[in-house]
Amino acid sequence: MPLPLADHIALVTGASRGLGYAAALALARAGAHVVAVARTVGGLEELDDAIRTAGGSATLTPLDLRDYNGLYRLASALNERYGRLDVLIGNAGIAGVPSPLDHIEPKAWDEAMAINVTANWHLIRAMDQLLKRSAAGRAVFVTSGIVALARAYWAPYSVSKAALDVLARTYAAETSSTAVRVNLFSPGPTRTRMRALAYPGEDPMTLPAPEEVAAKILDLCLPSFTETGKVYDYRSGKLLDFKPPA
Repeated sequence: MPLPLADHIALVTGASRGLGYAAALALARAGAHVVAVARTVGGLEELDDAIRTAGGSATLTPLDLRDYNGLYRLASALNERYGRLDVLIGNAGIAGVPSPLDHIEPKAWDEAMAINVTANWHLIRAMDQLLKRSAAGRAVFVTSGIVALARAYWAPYSVSKAALDVLARTYAAETSSTAVRVNLFSPGPTRTRMRALAYPGEDPMTLPAPEEVAAKILDLCLPSFTETGKVYDYRSGKLLDFKPPA
């Protein structure tokens, strides 16, 4: 039986660990050639070993997403080699350190916006034409349930994720008449390093493993998934419409 993503090209950011690592491995197991983007070379090499063991293939791309010119160079290389991009997963993000609004350092605020929002805008700008050349381009951006909570002390993360939501909604609207489908994925609490740093007192074994969660991300990347402008909430298992705040 053919693999569902055989001969597909998939780009995953933040692929060296956590949910990005698990999503990249799931895509490779589904047949996709994975373009794995992350800052940590060691983590990318571990991913490559895991993908090869699973019988898949990957291109490792060590890149800081704040190197926006590097994203355009990557797009140019993908265009030259493949002429298209079938799957884009915007997973990379930073949570930052909890702090009251008036104590947040400008550098911390700017970093959250640069990685969580601006890098994803550049990704869209760089990869849009490649996605449109795919017979079934799929873009999935990883968001957070914190957007709806406006939780105290988490402004850089929650505000940047709220901006990412609107960015994805806009891109979904602008591509609705094309073969590109754009959706958000809200994983909820997951057993990742980012979660452990944010909630050091939490028992990680009470949380789902990244591999469990990534299996649902894979569903949104398949050509058979034709919804757009939605958010998949992993905790409820529901595909939700975007709704403005009450």
